[in-house]
Amino acid sequence: MAAVTVWLAASGQLVLYIHPRYIVFTVAMAVAALLLAVAAAIVVPRDDAPERPTRIGVVALGVSALFVLGVVALPPATLSAETAAQRDIAGGIAGTPAQSVDDAAGASAETFSNFTVVDWASLLRQTADPAFYDGKPVDVVGFVVPDPDAPDLFYVSRFVVTCCAVDAQPTGVPVYLPGWQDRFETDAWVQVTGEFASNPSPASAHPLAVAPQDVVTVEQPDEPYLF
Repeated sequence: MAAVTVWLAASGQLVLYIHPRYIVFTVAMAVAALLLAVAAAIVVPRDDAPERPTRIGVVALGVSALFVLGVVALPPATLSAETAAQRDIAGGIAGTPAQSVDDAAGASAETFSNFTVVDWASLLRQTADPAFYDGKPVDVVGFVVPDPDAPDLFYVSRFVVTCCAVDAQPTGVPVYLPGWQDRFETDAWVQVTGEFASNPSPASAHPLAVAPQDVVTVEQPDEPYLF
């Protein structure tokens, strides 16, 4: 299990499981575990009688084997739209308070072009005044999550990780694009550019949505989660 952890770190995939700030510590502990395991394996027992495996040892070996086989058979993958729906993506639109209305009011267009879905979700939580978003360009990357109540909408979404994937919370912003299902699959990574405007969907509970100028498919980022 320690070897798998080191392999995930070496291949750049450990970030799919834990926050980057914990990677150095995790790898250090995994390496220490490997060294101790190797040392334990090469130490010759003082008793000449053959050792019999204990039940705990057999169970531990079985669990470790299943863990390794699981990682090999099911390669690491990001959390999906299904997980986002289970963890209430609509409620997640509130997002983390990453930006304040006061600070954003005087920001430049270049600043807004660097906002993530977390930043925009934070602002949407604080104000739904269309005038506030006038002239503020949206340029975000995320994966597609359908809106179960409004077929003309989808969420451009990301997971926010505090510690590890277990505590990942979905956040996103609604995008009004009738017929999006004909262009994009659920979980597809897209880049959305446009501006917020009044949401024309009568089935949606969100007063504002992105009116996209362009939506294009993109590759999944090297770090798909936001931290």
